[in-house]
Amino acid sequence: MPSDSLDRLTIDKSRQSSHKRGAGKRTRLWVVVFVAIVAGVVLLAVQRRSVSIETTNVSQVFPTQSFTLLNASGYVVAQRKAAVAAKTTGRLEWLGVEEGSRVTTGQVIARLENKDLDAAVRQNKAAVQNARSALDQVKAELVDAKQAFLREKELLNQGIVAKSEYDAAYARYKKAVAGVAGAEAGIHVALAALRGATVNYDYSLIRAPFDAVVLTKNADVGDIITPLGAAANAKAAVVSIADLGSLEVEADVSESNLAVVKAEQPCEITLDALPNTRFRGVVHTIVPTADRTKASVMVKVRFVDTDPRILPEMSAKVAFLEREAHKADQRPRIAVKPSAIVASGGRQGVYLVTGDRVVFTPITRGAPLGDLVEVSGVKSGDKVALKPLDKLKNGARISLAGEK
Repeated sequence: MPSDSLDRLTIDKSRQSSHKRGAGKRTRLWVVVFVAIVAGVVLLAVQRRSVSIETTNVSQVFPTQSFTLLNASGYVVAQRKAAVAAKTTGRLEWLGVEEGSRVTTGQVIARLENKDLDAAVRQNKAAVQNARSALDQVKAELVDAKQAFLREKELLNQGIVAKSEYDAAYARYKKAVAGVAGAEAGIHVALAALRGATVNYDYSLIRAPFDAVVLTKNADVGDIITPLGAAANAKAAVVSIADLGSLEVEADVSESNLAVVKAEQPCEITLDALPNTRFRGVVHTIVPTADRTKASVMVKVRFVDTDPRILPEMSAKVAFLEREAHKADQRPRIAVKPSAIVASGGRQGVYLVTGDRVVFTPITRGAPLGDLVEVSGVKSGDKVALKPLDKLKNGARISLAGEK
């Protein structure tokens, strides 16, 4: 066999060693890549792992809550109100107000048909004028009769006229005096009749009995208005009015808490329609009877501060205070539970919940307000972490307790 053929059959050990070294390098490279991938996955899992927390809300509170003795609910009620009606029966001819109109004492707010009554007034005015004219006539006759009587009296003293002529002059004079008295009485009769006709006419004009606001309109032009409202389709009241200056809150206080309430006690009133406004009040009266069905006593609270936005029948809450509330006590404060405040980097703050993470938000701590503390740097309604605060840091992913 030729020698070159034997050389081809010989194993090249240097080439085999080089191939093994290349395979080992590729293996180590794959190991490094695998370890890096595992580490990334573990790191990502750690970063995505959330902390389950409990939260609390930042609240808007008023300092008066810290010295409130008792809370009660009730309604705003006008203490002076009226259903305005006519004294006579008639058809409503004119109505000059509507719901929300403000009226003053004596203002004509409606009118019944009154042409017949107006004619009666005019007739009696003419009768008064006629009676006065008659008085003037008899007064003139009295002057003439008096002068004639005085002349006859002088002539009788001189013996010129007969006694009969003197007597006739005297009788005429006395008749004229009586005529004047009768004419004056006739004027009084005519004036009395005129006053009666005027009163009847005025009954057709429906007036406001006091300064008030119209609450409801109960009749329209064309309706029959009658004091008793007994006729079919007849209306008794034209409008209902209330004096908004007499508004008070009528609140029900439990019998067991009645000892806390006393006359002239300062209060704070909150209306459901105006939740961010506090009104000063004072206990006006404690009604001396109990409601056995509710085991409560009605307490009337008078408004110290008036506001045109306060309307009758609004629902209200009354806080009976230990002392009078000052202006500073009526300013709302932002407060949070003290246990939600943490220290980080030499600053105090809270972990503000933003989506699925928390953000450390610095705050300035103020005075305590009951079981809360006043803070600034957050706003009412914000949600902050309450616990576990030791497991949180700025930007940490969180989940709310109870959520899956």
